Amino acid sequence: MMYHRPIQIEFNHCDPAGIVFFPRFYEMVSSVCENFHKDIGGLSYAQMMAAQQGVPTVRVETDFHAPVRLGQTLDFRLEVTRLGRSSITLVVTGWTDHKHLTVTMTQAFVEGLKARSWPDDVRARIEAFRAA
Repeated sequence: MMYHRPIQIEFNHCDPAGIVFFPRFYEMVSSVCENFHKDIGGLSYAQMMAAQQGVPTVRVETDFHAPVRLGQTLDFRLEVTRLGRSSITLVVTGWTDHKHLTVTMTQAFVEGLKARSWPDDVRARIEAFRAA
């Protein structure tokens, strides 16, 4: 299953040439991941922070395939490629009529800054999403 989130490219995302400045992609990918955890996992970042939990990124690898310009809308697509005991590997791609970037990232579920097993209900929701 694929999670989708469109983001329109605004002036604040761009450099003076009108193309997305590469660190802004990480902000957009972070937003996609945050909404995935809320919408699919059922656990918002606000809830995690209140419980001294979180999902920090522990590994990220990015391929930039083509520039993205001001005014374009990227369809971000997130796929769960691995769900471990306390970590998750996500592949997030950004598309218009073709692929612009691929981000492969691993996040760890932590509580009090220590890796913990995913809560049973969150794991079940993510597994159901993967199976759909």
